[in-house]
Amino acid sequence: MSDTFPTTFVDHASLAVGDVVAPLERTIGLTDMVAYAGATWDWHKLHYDTAYVAEKGLPGPIVDGQVYGALLVEMLQDWLGPQSFVHELEFTFRNLVFVGERLRCTGTVTEVSGEEQDRRVTVEMKVVVVAEDGTDGRAAAAPAKAVVLLGTPDGPGASQ
Repeated sequence: MSDTFPTTFVDHASLAVGDVVAPLERTIGLTDMVAYAGATWDWHKLHYDTAYVAEKGLPGPIVDGQVYGALLVEMLQDWLGPQSFVHELEFTFRNLVFVGERLRCTGTVTEVSGEEQDRRVTVEMKVVVVAEDGTDGRAAAAPAKAVVLLGTPDGPGASQ
């Protein structure tokens, strides 16, 4: 779903508190929501059926809130590269987002810990709907936070 694939990533050794994550912007279309429904087996009509949502008085299909998590992870991995592994991710839903609205994901490093072989970075993030003038509009997901392992995978099957 990435508009472009990054060719360079941030240097893990240089990460510091206050560093700003390269933002990610994405417009979620109806085709994206149908594909997402197929991938997750979440076929609720609110996410893709324009006639159904019109009957409910909504301006359009609703972007599934779990898409925000996928976008936050994409933003982090685009910024940190293939040797980054999201260990923890949490976020709070704030507002509905409708198909066709542009989302912006942003973040700032709040903690860097561990030694070179066990390095972790904590990032505070948010997802907002981009306003017509290009500024941050209403919050879609905030607060959001991730702990990312750098250089060492975590979880079942990981080689340590």
